[in-house]
Amino acid sequence: MSDNKIQAELRTDFGKGAARQARRDGKVPAVIYGHGAEPMHILLPAHETTLAVRHTNALLHITFDGGTHLALVKEVQRDIMKQSVNHVDLLTVRRGERVEVEVNVHIEGEAVPNAVVNLELNTLLVEADATELPESITFNVEGRDMGEHVAASEITLPEGVTLITDPETIVITVSEPQAMDLGEESEGDEASSEDSSSDSE
Repeated sequence: MSDNKIQAELRTDFGKGAARQARRDGKVPAVIYGHGAEPMHILLPAHETTLAVRHTNALLHITFDGGTHLALVKEVQRDIMKQSVNHVDLLTVRRGERVEVEVNVHIEGEAVPNAVVNLELNTLLVEADATELPESITFNVEGRDMGEHVAASEITLPEGVTLITDPETIVITVSEPQAMDLGEESEGDEASSEDSSSDSE
């Protein structure tokens, strides 16, 4: 989990035009919500925000209007062409509070030779302390044989993290490589060979 301190300012102008102007000024529109409070609209510095949201489940210490808010990044809207951040949704959290988040699953190690390892589920839904959220979860497939599969319940989670995803959900499978059907290609090659023979005659 990433922990960042960012100085923000209250957003007073709204609408698409105001949002575009804010981005031209190097700021990212954002909203903080949660705990039954009215949503707060703010502007974040673009450079620091872009760096912060590269991390999954980033936790931000946002200072504005004389106070500091602990907030979890929930959603990021990006401009794919410009590789920039357009808007950020933030969830207010408290120290000691447990929240549910999606955590990426990564595979390491090598299964038996020629086996194909497939990640069937890219993320797991877990619950953890808002200040101790894992950025990712890794499972080692070393020596796994063809035909084996790994359920969510078999993946070891960090201390204090609880699995919310159905424990029986298949996350990883190890299978035999699929043979390619070269029938049509072979027929084409055969036809090409016949044409070549005819040309030579």
